Amino acid sequence: MFDIAWSELMLIGAVALVVIGPKDLPKAMRTVGQAVGKIRRMASEFQGQFNDAMREAELHDLKKQVEDVGGSVSSAMSDYKPIDMPKDPPASVALDDAALKEAEAKLAALPGPGPLPPVDIAPSNVATPEPEVAAAPKPKRVRKAKAEVAAEPEPVVEAEAAKPARKRKPKAAVPGEESQA
Repeated sequence: MFDIAWSELMLIGAVALVVIGPKDLPKAMRTVGQAVGKIRRMASEFQGQFNDAMREAELHDLKKQVEDVGGSVSSAMSDYKPIDMPKDPPASVALDDAALKEAEAKLAALPGPGPLPPVDIAPSNVATPEPEVAAAPKPKRVRKAKAEVAAEPEPVVEAEAAKPARKRKPKAAVPGEESQA
């Protein structure tokens, strides 16, 4: 705002410290701060009053423009005279009727459009979902028979033919418990 650098501010502070003294410097700074606050409040109040005056002037101008438009509309309405339709049609209307009848006669004499060629609609390859019928039980899956590939029968391996059943180990007896078998 005042374009004061830090070095200039330090110089002013040092001069104030020497001139006013260290005891009275806080009191002087408080007084200066209060004065600056009063000046800022007065400036903001003045600015607010100025803005209010500008708004009032703009509103006055807008009101004047609205009144001018209203006056011009009311004067235009007083000069309004509706157009009266003529009672007897002029001779040109009779000529128009004759031209219309002649055009209709020419249109009627023209041949109509020929038949359209037949259109073959091929079935589309798009699958359309069919509505589901009540839930029927699903058919069981049937295994397909193996096709005989080789003429020779496969040799049966005895080791893989049947495995003996696995024997369970009896539980180890816990000391202190007796078996009730």
